[in-house]
Order: sequence, then C-alpha cells, then structure tokens
Amino acid sequence: MERIFLLALITEAIWETLKLFKQKDKINYDRIGATLVGILICIAAKVDMFSILGEPLSIKYLGPILTGILISRGSNFIHDLLGSVSSMYQKNKP
Repeated sequence: MERIFLLALITEAIWETLKLFKQKDKINYDRIGATLVGILICIAAKVDMFSILGEPLSIKYLGPILTGILISRGSNFIHDLLGSVSSMYQKNKP
C-alpha cells in the first residue's frame, strides 16, 4: 500500500511542476529552462529517484527525466518531498 502512496505523491508533485509551464495564459520560459537543465543534469549524472526509493521504472530514461522535473523545483521542494516520503515510511514501520 505504501508503494501506491509513494507513487501518488511523486506523480502529484510532477504534475504540479508541469502546470507551472503556463500561468495566466503566458508561457513561463524560466520554469521550462530550469526543468530542462534539471532533466539534463539527472540524465548526465544517472540520478533516478525512483530507483533510489526502490521503485525502478521499466522505461530506460523515464526515471532520470521525472527526477529532473522534480529537482528543477529546487532544494526546498525536494527537502519537503523527501520529508513526506520519509514520514510515510516511518508511519508504516512495524
């Protein structure tokens, strides 16, 4: 059950990030640029949050791409996201 909550949490975070590409009928080029840089860095560094969390994806570059989208939001966002994931694991510990 915790896998479902983990994936739901990450999916919502990714979607909320993608929604920032367009706000008030204007394209946010800064957000798009930050996202592309995040994706590029994650692919180059082979960083895949899904694999790190024990949920590897079957599509080769999807993990680093989605991780890049998430890290493009910055360190505070990632800190909060990982805090939520950690809290979820702590609550489900036997």
